[in-house]
Amino acid sequence: MSKVKKTVTEPASSGAAGATPKRLQCKILSGVSLCGYEPMEWQQLADWLGVRKSEFEQFKHEVDELHRSGRLIIGEDKTLRLPGREGTIVGIFRQNSRGFGFVVSSDTSITEDLYIPAQATQGAVTGDMVQARIARRRVKGKMRTYGRIERILTRGKNKFIGTLTKAAKHWMVETDGRVIQKPIIVDDVSAKGVRTGDRVVVQMTEYPVEGQMPRGVILRVLGPAGEPDVELQAVIEEFDLPQEFPETVLDHLEIIIDEFNSNVGKMLTMGHMPDGRLDLRDKLIITIDPATARDFDDAISIDVLDDGYELGVHIADVSAFIPEDSPLDQEARYRGNSVYLPRKVLPMIPEALSNGLCSLQQDQNRLTQSAFIRFDPQGRVQSSRVAQSVIRSTQRLTYEQATAILEGQHDHLPKKVVDLILTAEKLARAIYARRDTEGMLHLDLPEVELEYDEKGQLVDAHPADTSFSHTIIEMFMVEANEAVARLLDSYNIPFLRRIHPDPSKEAFEQLSEFLRMLGHRVPKEPNRNDLQELINRVEGKPESFAVSYAVLRSLQRAEYSPKKIGHFALASTHYCHFTSPIRRYPDLTIHRLLNFHFEGKLKKLVMELRQGQKVLDELGQYCSTTERRAEDAERQITETLILELLKEQIGQHYEGVVTGISGLGPFVQLPKYMIEGLIPINELGEDWWEVNQDGGYILGQRSGKRFKIGDPLKVAIVSADPVSRRLNLTLVEAPAAGAPIKKGKYKKSKKTARTLRSAGKKGNGKKSKNGRKR
Repeated sequence: MSKVKKTVTEPASSGAAGATPKRLQCKILSGVSLCGYEPMEWQQLADWLGVRKSEFEQFKHEVDELHRSGRLIIGEDKTLRLPGREGTIVGIFRQNSRGFGFVVSSDTSITEDLYIPAQATQGAVTGDMVQARIARRRVKGKMRTYGRIERILTRGKNKFIGTLTKAAKHWMVETDGRVIQKPIIVDDVSAKGVRTGDRVVVQMTEYPVEGQMPRGVILRVLGPAGEPDVELQAVIEEFDLPQEFPETVLDHLEIIIDEFNSNVGKMLTMGHMPDGRLDLRDKLIITIDPATARDFDDAISIDVLDDGYELGVHIADVSAFIPEDSPLDQEARYRGNSVYLPRKVLPMIPEALSNGLCSLQQDQNRLTQSAFIRFDPQGRVQSSRVAQSVIRSTQRLTYEQATAILEGQHDHLPKKVVDLILTAEKLARAIYARRDTEGMLHLDLPEVELEYDEKGQLVDAHPADTSFSHTIIEMFMVEANEAVARLLDSYNIPFLRRIHPDPSKEAFEQLSEFLRMLGHRVPKEPNRNDLQELINRVEGKPESFAVSYAVLRSLQRAEYSPKKIGHFALASTHYCHFTSPIRRYPDLTIHRLLNFHFEGKLKKLVMELRQGQKVLDELGQYCSTTERRAEDAERQITETLILELLKEQIGQHYEGVVTGISGLGPFVQLPKYMIEGLIPINELGEDWWEVNQDGGYILGQRSGKRFKIGDPLKVAIVSADPVSRRLNLTLVEAPAAGAPIKKGKYKKSKKTARTLRSAGKKGNGKKSKNGRKR
């Protein structure tokens, strides 16, 4: 088995024509942008990036094309590098629906995204690789960092999803979420048999430039807007999510399954144990998962000791079924992770494994890797060890069943299972208390859960369950991830960590200002304990979401990287992802390193593994990108379906909470649906309205009525637009005159404090927000 492999970011396909020019150019630019890249000739770069020999000629052509366009420099020594300019970064642009965006740097040593104001995007859209100049400006007496896009190096995509409309004589496609700010003009509509209101896939042929509309052609018609299956397919197309597995992968899968059944599977059936594996089949082991889950990749056991507990976390051994660099492995690496959409899962590995031989199903023999962690009664780690094992899950529980046990409702379950859950609660609470003292952040940002009827039609939505049964599993998985990361760190080898860099001083200062504006006393530079104390203090109060979301926005995004940075939100020095190899490729890489540990080979491979650090850098960046893609896709389809639901509820009243202030009016979250909408300022009533975004309020100068972040409001639905993902609201009950605002506390400027009459322009809603995964 090879120890260091190239990163493969193309699918394992049968008879594929090879990488497209656009994808190859992005791959080249991403490679030479990586931290630690040393200029090399094109053949060396192609080999380093894992390009197939059959694609070398096309690769060289794309290198020359990038050189001709000035996006790549070929030195006198024939080595390749980006055009170097001080004060600039190269990265992928991600645009918000309101026009502004962020550049995610290709240099993994730059861990903070660069903010790009709406007026400085130069026509870039989400997914474009851009060069941006870093600038600074003074805001409220403090220097703030922002950027201006100077060049679009490559277009990230030329295929978009939208809804067909007609204005005057022109057929146009309004892109979802207004990714392209102007509608795309399309011709020859009759040939496609498409109708107004249909969802379509459109290919851009002319990008928007100043004074010119974008143009494109319709590639596919998906169907009428609003149909759940159509909207689901639209999101899959929008994010280029892999669906069917290539024939080469399925052929290899058959071989793997046959080999397992005739060897290890047969051995287990006959009661024998594979060499080197711990036999845990008679141990009390359970799984706790969502009711609809089928890919069970983790199970737990607990032994009560005289001086504490021994927790066992047993994880599906996917590495036993997927040889490194095999067609199965290449496809899993290309996908990066499973994608969980409403009523549909796009798995990282074929379902015969993810829902079958690898899934820790009740009463089935399964290969696992187990982490055993010993705790004292206060939840402090005393020791840990790992082992290859075989388990047979005693009981498959849902979170609802586990919660019922904690609430004393357990009539139909074995007593030993009930006792295990009660012991798990006791241990998890001790671990939680310890981690809370250490500074772990636990934000109050529940996700939304969709409700369907028997026919598969969406009928309602509600905040997802956050009962303590979820926290039990979360705490145990975090402890197992830490135990494995500590072990790998003891070898001093590079591996894919789950890192979460500390927030910048600037971000924390802005957060502190915002929290003080809400009336909370916090230090100018709060630490983790200060923030968690505040989060605990506002729990259950109207401003809880606004506070948690503000904290989240001040934090950097967690990502995969071999850098020894640690995990800020978890207050963890050693951290990696080990517990979900069925659905996350980084976890599979960790399992393979543990295999070398079990074989006693890891010490001998230290130098070879260190030589592969560049490959790990690229793999971490790639897996972080596929993770963000999955999160964005899940958020978009959920938001679209909720807005479709709300389209049928015009005039319905809901309780809401003010979560943001803009010149257009206050943004209000509907806690039932975890979605935000806008009350246009002209809906606030006849008055002269002072808008103070820094102060977080809108104040009626005549009436004294005030709308402040955190205020509860009763609102009604005015309009819901799933295409632009905008929700407009109106007041049902106006708030009473608020307490006097201390004038002068917030310095007014043209940008942050304006006085508007209620007859101002109507505004538009904005999309809902979601948390980041650890």
